[in-house]
Amino acid sequence: MYAVLILEDGTVIQGKGFGAESEVLGELVFNTSMTGYVEVLTDPSYKGQIVTMTYPLEGNYGVEKEWYESEAIHSEGFVIKDLTSNELDDFLKEHSIPGIYGVDTRYITKKIRSKGVLKALLKSSKTEIKEDEIANLVKKVLEYQDISEIELVSKVSTTKKIVHNPNNENNNNNNKDAVKCVLIDCGVKSSIIDCLTERNCEVIQVPYNTTAKEILDEKPDFVLISNGPGDPELVTETIATIKQLIGKLPVTGICMGNQLLTLALGGKTYKLKFGHRGGNQPVKDLETGKVYMTSQNHGFATDYESIPEGYEIANINLNDNTVEGIHKLVVENESNTKMPVWSVQYHPEAGPGPHDARFLFDKMIEMALEYKN
Repeated sequence: MYAVLILEDGTVIQGKGFGAESEVLGELVFNTSMTGYVEVLTDPSYKGQIVTMTYPLEGNYGVEKEWYESEAIHSEGFVIKDLTSNELDDFLKEHSIPGIYGVDTRYITKKIRSKGVLKALLKSSKTEIKEDEIANLVKKVLEYQDISEIELVSKVSTTKKIVHNPNNENNNNNNKDAVKCVLIDCGVKSSIIDCLTERNCEVIQVPYNTTAKEILDEKPDFVLISNGPGDPELVTETIATIKQLIGKLPVTGICMGNQLLTLALGGKTYKLKFGHRGGNQPVKDLETGKVYMTSQNHGFATDYESIPEGYEIANINLNDNTVEGIHKLVVENESNTKMPVWSVQYHPEAGPGPHDARFLFDKMIEMALEYKN
């Protein structure tokens, strides 16, 4: 197939098409992971985005269902240098996603780093894309909304409650010391759920717009706010729910969950120039001084200056000093019980990426057990 990638600055990049014969619009971003193309494509946080992989070879180890982070591909399109297997081609076809290969992904990445993320259009076709058609495609890109104007969480969140039981095969205690988590699904990755169930945790996955009362009625030991796509400021229903949960029970968050918690506390978020997407982001724990290599996928961040009084920055990114986590102990007036509130901007479950920070799921369980007891 033929394919073309058109950027909002007027750049036109011709290449070869693979995957579905289709035309899509989205925000063009890049990911620096050397492996994990299946996990990247199926991560719901990429909804609304066309993903460029900086590593040149994609498809070289096939596609397996067990690597999926959700049931479908959520990236709008895929941009790579070299396509090395028919399995990746078939994978995109199966999910009606177009791709382009045979292009200079280093050139694209350098442009994004220079200008910031760009609106883009990706078209693949069995017939050659003519010059007169390209002029119309450029117009479509310019008229396309910015991602900050598109509410995306409702498109990837579950629409009903789903119960995930603890995986007792990996746990010798069976139901002893089991805890219950309500997970507010803003576009959760399946490996987050797996990391909890493997630790004898029952996970109640609920829609992003679930009320605080509905969550408290489940009698959870803690609440986790998940990752998700787009601008956190548009997820107003989840922000309202978080405000009502703080102080009632332990609350924690991952990625967008960190941003939503920031907003619920009265802080601010802002859009990064080109975001953090990859498996090589160094994060420093300010309490211990330890540095972890982390997996990340986000285009928005917590504003350092707006963090509410009494809350502390827990982690920073050593590449650009952006906030990577916040925390505080909140005292509940009625019982005088200390309720932890903390979140991280990075992905402790990885998928793909290093597992340096998976201990944070142990921290969640310890926090929940302390509250439960």
